[in-house]
Amino acid sequence: MLLELDLQQATDAAELPTESQFQTWASLALADYRDQAELTIRLVDSEESRQLNHQYRGKNKATNVLSFPFQCPPGLELPLLGDLVICAEVVATEAKAQGKTAEAHWAHMVIHGCLHLLGFDHIKEDEAEQMEQLEIDLLAKLGFNNPYLTDAE
Repeated sequence: MLLELDLQQATDAAELPTESQFQTWASLALADYRDQAELTIRLVDSEESRQLNHQYRGKNKATNVLSFPFQCPPGLELPLLGDLVICAEVVATEAKAQGKTAEAHWAHMVIHGCLHLLGFDHIKEDEAEQMEQLEIDLLAKLGFNNPYLTDAE
């Protein structure tokens, strides 16, 4: 899979993954669906995440990942997939609260976002189960545990 990644860092957060890690995670998520793709991943602070989440989803709070699929005009075929906006602060907070490594949670957010860009969703229960299973399988290939298991399971 040939992935052209535009990584934008709009946060001062420490301990962010490397461009190579983002490339690996996104390529893995897209490999079964695309031979080539162009993708932007923008790393943001809580305020930018909150603003975008409010503007596009009507939710006035920061969120972990937002996916903005590219809508290709009819008759054109472009490898442009879309944009992911990931809030570093939310990812770090969630990883700690869920007892995961930051790396595992970052990988999950990239994979989750890429699947959204491909058209997967988790609104309906059957679609959620399919999307979650794909995430579990892809994360396992990276050596990460099922992100949906809690400590009690």
